[in-house]
Amino acid sequence: MSELKVLSVASEIFPLVKTGGLADVVGALPAALAREGVEIRTLVPAYPAVLAKLADAETAHDYADLFGGPARVLAGHAAGLDLFAIDAPHLYDRPGNPYLGPDGLNWPDNARRFAALARVGADIGLGAIDEYRPQVVHAHDWQAALAAAYLYYADRPRPGVAVTIHNIAFQGHFSISIFGELGLPPQALTIDGVEYFGGVGYLKAGLRLSDRITTVSPTYAREIMTPEFGMALDGLLRTRAAVVQGIVNGIDDTVWNPATDAALAQTYSALRIDMRVRNKTALQTQMGLTPGVDRPLFGVISRLSDQKGLDLLLQTLPGLIAKGGQLALLGSGEPSLEGGFTAAAAAQPDSVSCVLGYDEWLAHLIQAGADFILVPSRFEPCGLTQLCALRYGAPPIVARVGGLADTVIDANEAATAAGVATGVQFYPPSVEALTYALDRALEIGRDPATTRRLRLNGMRSDVSWRGPAKRYAALYRDLARPIE
Repeated sequence: MSELKVLSVASEIFPLVKTGGLADVVGALPAALAREGVEIRTLVPAYPAVLAKLADAETAHDYADLFGGPARVLAGHAAGLDLFAIDAPHLYDRPGNPYLGPDGLNWPDNARRFAALARVGADIGLGAIDEYRPQVVHAHDWQAALAAAYLYYADRPRPGVAVTIHNIAFQGHFSISIFGELGLPPQALTIDGVEYFGGVGYLKAGLRLSDRITTVSPTYAREIMTPEFGMALDGLLRTRAAVVQGIVNGIDDTVWNPATDAALAQTYSALRIDMRVRNKTALQTQMGLTPGVDRPLFGVISRLSDQKGLDLLLQTLPGLIAKGGQLALLGSGEPSLEGGFTAAAAAQPDSVSCVLGYDEWLAHLIQAGADFILVPSRFEPCGLTQLCALRYGAPPIVARVGGLADTVIDANEAATAAGVATGVQFYPPSVEALTYALDRALEIGRDPATTRRLRLNGMRSDVSWRGPAKRYAALYRDLARPIE
């Protein structure tokens, strides 16, 4: 099997820069695909955090003017990743979040910043860098999706193009005034090109002009073809249904491994699952909750938003506490939700504790110490939290949407009897349905044998990248075009 070259184009990549699951996926694919004979090199903006880690960087290409200033493409390595990085200080030399300014609002020039990312990705795909010609360009989310348009309108031999939707809610829709700066031909500004509701749609362009479309779970691939979940792109996706594919994400099961995890108070495995309880005590102590092996402990590791269903949890929380439950929450987001959970913790500190922000070590301890992990999302393209929960033997309680539906087997009577259940599903995402799911979890928790079986089933599930990597490799080989 010959080595296949793929250029991955993305706005973030773990562990160099991360705001969400996109970075985890982009960072994990190269190692996962290497085992399948696929060589992935990733193009990212050279934010300060990327430049600081880029080793042995050499200039691979120069731009006299890239959307308002000179730029160069650096080739180098960082954190075990093969990278191209766009060193364009006028676009990317900014601290903090890659998309938001100090005021918490989008950078006003995001249209240019990510058009530049897409443009460079397309140029590399067309041979701008000597001795590197990918057979496939894989663009991730709206920030990179315009690469499909640049390649489509290049009117010359080009690589195959895939665009992955990580979250269709974020689309990159900009004023029509940006079109003149993009360097695309006039015929691109049509409904069959980049035009979108009177402006320019970066994700829309990628979905219209790419060869293949993927998203991060089979159920989400079906959901986004409906008005309820498609965010106004469902019609376009239905017309391209033949090239849409859902490939569920995986996690790095060497990083997320309870048998070797240094963040835990007690390591454990499926064979030593009884040792897991020591992490519950450690988590209760660390978060100031009243210690108690018999207190049902629910964990949340999430962005605090309505999309994630955390407003539903806030409404059900008093009832859960009244029934003896505890909550350990790690996350940040909408001020009203931060305030609501903070107030709940202040009112009942023995039962509710929240840490606003993100702490990687605490996230691991919550997965290892909670009895159940809550993911009550209204929509969820894939979700990684529930995959980690399965790996750590914390049965997930999830809404039956997107990747949550694909990765968690509900502990209904039939699945429990068959010995295959791994968690609790509920639908619709509502206060009533979540309350019922929490009551089911409390009932499960009172049955040690059923709880143990759920934990073991989860820990023995394959949540790694091995299966998804094979599906991506097949996609790439189907798309690959000969290098000129």
